[in-house]
Amino acid sequence: MKLLLRLAIGAVSVWVATLLIPGITLSDESFTAPWFGTLVLVAVIFGVVNAVLQPIIKTIGCALYLLTLGLIGLVVNGALLWLTGWIAGKFNIGFTVETFWAAVFGAVVIAVVNWLLNLLLRD
Repeated sequence: MKLLLRLAIGAVSVWVATLLIPGITLSDESFTAPWFGTLVLVAVIFGVVNAVLQPIIKTIGCALYLLTLGLIGLVVNGALLWLTGWIAGKFNIGFTVETFWAAVFGAVVIAVVNWLLNLLLRD
C-alpha cells in the first residue's frame, strides 16, 4: 500500500511540474486513463533512474557536493529528469523534457511537491 501511495505522489509531482514548467509536456492533457498511465510510467521511470544512478553519482561526485554545499544536487536531479524524458521518448510514452534548464526547474518542482505531499500524508 505504501508503494502505491509513493507512486501516486510521484505521479502528482510530475503532473504539477508539467503544469508549471513550460519545457516539460505530456502528449495528452486530459484526465483519461492513458493520461494517468503516462504519469504513472514517468513516475516509475524517474524513480528507477533516481534509485539506480543517484547513489552512484553522489559517491563519485562527493567532492563536488561538498564544494558547492549540495547545490550540485539541483543539477544532478535536473540531469536525471532529462534522462527520464529521453527514456520516455525512446519508449514513445508521451513525456518530453525540452531543455536542460526546464529539467532543472522541473526537478525542483517535483522535489518540493514530493516533500509537501509526503509531509501531508505521513503514516
